[in-house]
Formats: sequence, C-alpha cells, structure tokens
Amino acid sequence: MIARYILLAEDNDNDAELTMAALRESKIIGSIQRVLDGADALDFLYKRGAHAARKDGPPALILLDLKMPKVDGLEVLKAIKNDPAMRTIPVVMLTSSREESDLARCYECGANAYVVKPVNYDDFMRTVRDIGLFWGLTNEPAPSPPNSSDQPGVP
Repeated sequence: MIARYILLAEDNDNDAELTMAALRESKIIGSIQRVLDGADALDFLYKRGAHAARKDGPPALILLDLKMPKVDGLEVLKAIKNDPAMRTIPVVMLTSSREESDLARCYECGANAYVVKPVNYDDFMRTVRDIGLFWGLTNEPAPSPPNSSDQPGVP
C-alpha cells in the first residue's frame, strides 16, 4: 500500500488500538486513519464536515466495524459499494458479530471479506496482520475507473 492508507472505522478504543498496532507490525502499511462511527466514516470518504479540507485520495483499504453508533457499518458499506467512484475500494468487515444474517447481508452488499474479531490477543494480532499482508502485498488492487477523480460522488 505504497503512499496509500487504511481507513479504520471502529468505535471501540481497545479494538482500534490493537488493530492499528497489528497493522503497524506488518511494516507494509503506510498511515492509518481512524474514524469513530459510521457517520464520521461517510464524512471522511466524502470530504464533508470535519474532513472537508482532507487532501488525500481514497483509502487503499477500509476496515469497517459492523456495529457502530450513528450509522452502522452495513449502511456505510452500502454507500461505498453503490458509489462508482468508491466501489472498487476493498472493504473488510472486521466485527465481533458471528450472526449468519450479518454475514449474509454484508456479502450481499458487496463486502470483500468478513472477519470475526478473535477474542484471544495473539489470534487477534495475527489475524489483523494477515489482513494487512494480504491486502497490502498479495492482492492486486482494481485499476482506477476511467475519468475518476479523488472526489467520490455525494450520496
């Protein structure tokens, strides 16, 4: 993920700190931008509100918690995957939900992966490092759509 960054949408401070630490350990990740809820994630992606002056382009990867305040992760996922300027950004649902209905809805809405957060510290760290390594080294990102700009459409 050269010169690109990861957007982490996570309302739990402990999970966010562990996630960021594991990604940094992989040493292939540039910066990590964190937002605290779904509404802030959408504002970040669409450069609105507190993020209106943001100059960087879209993230290389979005790690998205499912159960967040204001706007849940599923609604954020729908907005991303319904926007032609953003739909090719990989979105990994990183959640504690093991509900089959959540899993099915996320994939139906276009999630690229659904990962249940391990409870064990070592397993959590390994899982998040593996996510970073896969999306940062192994996966070939989609080419930018023709005539795309860094400014996605506004829903």
